[in-house]
Amino acid sequence: MERMSTLDAGFFFAEQPNAPMHLGALAVFEGPAPSDQELAGLYAAKLSRVRRYRQVVRTAPLQMFRPAWADDEHFDIGYHLRRVAVPRPGRATQLHRLAGQIYAEPLDRSRPLWEAWLLDGIGAGRWAILSKVHHCMVDGIGGAALMAQLFDLCPDAEPPAQPDTWQPQPWPSLPDALANGLKDAVTCPLHALAGLPGLIRQRLPAGPDIAAFTAGLARSARQLAVPSASCLNGPIGPGRRWASTTTSLTTVREIRAEFGVTVNDIVLAAITRGFRDLLLTRRELTDGLIVRSLVPISIRCADEHGAMTNRLSAVLGNLPVAESDPVRRLKLVSDQMDHIKRTRQAAGPELLTQMLTAAPPALLSLGTQAIFRIPQPLVQTVTTNVPGPQFPLYILGRKMLQAHPYVPVGDNVRVSIAVLSYLGQLSFGITAESGAARDLDILAKGIHHGLAELHPPAGHHHPG
Repeated sequence: MERMSTLDAGFFFAEQPNAPMHLGALAVFEGPAPSDQELAGLYAAKLSRVRRYRQVVRTAPLQMFRPAWADDEHFDIGYHLRRVAVPRPGRATQLHRLAGQIYAEPLDRSRPLWEAWLLDGIGAGRWAILSKVHHCMVDGIGGAALMAQLFDLCPDAEPPAQPDTWQPQPWPSLPDALANGLKDAVTCPLHALAGLPGLIRQRLPAGPDIAAFTAGLARSARQLAVPSASCLNGPIGPGRRWASTTTSLTTVREIRAEFGVTVNDIVLAAITRGFRDLLLTRRELTDGLIVRSLVPISIRCADEHGAMTNRLSAVLGNLPVAESDPVRRLKLVSDQMDHIKRTRQAAGPELLTQMLTAAPPALLSLGTQAIFRIPQPLVQTVTTNVPGPQFPLYILGRKMLQAHPYVPVGDNVRVSIAVLSYLGQLSFGITAESGAARDLDILAKGIHHGLAELHPPAGHHHPG
């Protein structure tokens, strides 16, 4: 019996009726679209690579034990594969609207927590697969690796083999399940507390690192006092709108070479321009205002590549939307993120998660739900950057042309942005609660303009 990690369980408990907690991606392929039978055969042949796709979540009464994964004895792949036509004329507007409607629907928690929708009828003879995977199963980087597992690496891959003769393992008897839960309730906290000193030594190995970490915490606390655009916060309803904008990864690399910053710095600076335009349009921008973003950070080790679990920490970043100069904005973002790295601020949430592993699951469930139900004014958005494969992927000989990410909204955060790179392109997937989406196109265009204003024309160099 395999039980969820603390972070996985947190994402499972965090889900609310109006805030489904699945991640997703919209993968666009060249035509023609495969038949339902062909697609079902492909997925059936590859399910053995991803055991979570045939497992359900089992919980104990009153959340006495951590949620556990169990084989679905009634697994039906036909339930998880859907097909729908994009309304005519099949352009980006119709595709985005349909994707937002599908993403808004929560996954059925009585079944394995994933779906794949074939969207037919996209312009230029294209089609797409929209995937949904619950956040308790995987994080963004794990999701990108999962995509590579399910798709092919060459156009002439062998036809799918016959599905394996999978037999679900029966759920343990009630006495065995109770004994397993009691054992886990005792040993898991002990292992978590025993591993805490080693994790501290690993993340903060020396005295100067601890001093820098402490100083960084003090600076982070001061940054929480900076006035933020709380007008972006608000209640979360059931509707969603989703949009995407893309740019060339070459453009981003040229900006990186010009200014000596990271790709993530450039991404955050471009998103800052997007929110600046949004606030200007709404006449909500004031001097010194910032948009505070939660920035997830992967802590996966090399041997954890593709693991079906969450390996994340996170930091808070103040996006300087009040700054009008694009180069100055980039520098402010870069300096801030560099300080966060140097002072190892991502270690704080990781250590906190390790300590929470010692807490009873019922307390973790109640605490997580309370946090996500009480409106918070500190964080206005989530911005996550996931490196995807830079080699082409295929399904049944059809090449994947683009990949656009989806990240959920919730906890008073009405707009979230995910960034995914694939095959020389960088895609920004923007999710908005429908009540906050009336001017979503301004945010998307602002991100695009934020990259364009930093891109040096041939023969030109920015001052400084």
